[in-house]
Amino acid sequence: MNKLPIKTVVKNLLSLQETGESATILGIGPMSKNCVQATLELSKEDDYPVMFIASRNQVDADELGGGYVNGWNQFTFAKAVEEVAEAIDYDNLYYLCRDHGGPWQRDKERNDHLPTDVAMELGKKSYLADIEAGFDLLMIDPTKDPFEVGKVIPLDIVLERTVELIEFCEKERKARNLPEIGYEVGTEETNGGLTSTETYETFILRLKDELEKRNLPMPTFIVGQTGTLIRKTEQMGTFNFKNAYDLAQMAKQYDVGLKEHNGDYLDDVTLLEHIPSQVTATNIAPQYGTEETRAYLNLAAVEEKLVEYGLVTEPSNTREALLIHAIKSERWRKWMVGEQKELTVDQILAANDDQLQAEILDIAGHYTFNEDEVKAEIEKMYSNLKAHHIDGQRYVVDHIKRPIRDYAECYNLKGTTSRIIKAAKEE
Repeated sequence: MNKLPIKTVVKNLLSLQETGESATILGIGPMSKNCVQATLELSKEDDYPVMFIASRNQVDADELGGGYVNGWNQFTFAKAVEEVAEAIDYDNLYYLCRDHGGPWQRDKERNDHLPTDVAMELGKKSYLADIEAGFDLLMIDPTKDPFEVGKVIPLDIVLERTVELIEFCEKERKARNLPEIGYEVGTEETNGGLTSTETYETFILRLKDELEKRNLPMPTFIVGQTGTLIRKTEQMGTFNFKNAYDLAQMAKQYDVGLKEHNGDYLDDVTLLEHIPSQVTATNIAPQYGTEETRAYLNLAAVEEKLVEYGLVTEPSNTREALLIHAIKSERWRKWMVGEQKELTVDQILAANDDQLQAEILDIAGHYTFNEDEVKAEIEKMYSNLKAHHIDGQRYVVDHIKRPIRDYAECYNLKGTTSRIIKAAKEE
């Protein structure tokens, strides 16, 4: 099928809101190749577009450190998605998107307190690789700053850096004669609060003015905080319908969609609120990594049963490999609360606290999928299970599909691509 630009998809979703035929589209973190496969299979089966939202920690240029997901850079990521699409005869719309691009968006850059000019230059190098690899949407996010810890970065600075980065990206895109791309922008860090309608509109108006002066495009999405917040493997926030609706209406005046972040682990009541509140898109990422980890642990438990029954004599060490590498990754700190954030690796390993270790494995197991030892143990487990007619990889993909399907059902996604194409033809 001919690929519609992401901006066209959003524009038609906004128009379909008036008829009740719209949907809230999913931005899915590409946590693994299994996650990519699960996403594309559902998109094909139920006829809706999907966005793969890759953070710089997950996917980035080799010279900038690469990504923890399969070691992917922008080009190998794009190739991997294409390979999965070809393997399943995919015939729908998927979009490669940069999530949280920009200065200090790699953990190391922030921890190293890089100077502003250096951080901006690295952010631009990353965007350039995105553009050359064919990304469809770039999130311009200058809201992380190691010199403003605990503070909201002044709006003037966010605007200035946002415009500079969009101008850079457009210049490089045009120089390469590449198709139009979409942009996603935001006013502040998504930390579980609410974006005030006043701040949101001020940002839109001032951004519009600065972009028009430079003949630059308006963004496709503007991020607004709707109250969602993830801690550990739970949704700790509270979705605020009124705030979401007000932000959505405000963005819509400028043909822009409201994008929600931190949409993981939402219950069905909250999910169903998204259509009447007219949230255009939601980002979900860590939930799918956690679900894949849980799938591996379920398979490991089955393997253990087969050992008990005398059917497997050389079991894998999958759970232990995942656990040790998850603890040593220290990436669980971002999601923990209170004093647990400050624990050292040695303290955790020595404590022999089964509950704490299980929590860390649940939170951070997905950061280890590309470790050689972990991959070797999973393959050994797959082989042991296959000998007894269990397709482990198929189970993992199907397990990841479950929460995606839940969201897709509540978000009115089935048949969305057909509705969008029909609306586009009627323009």
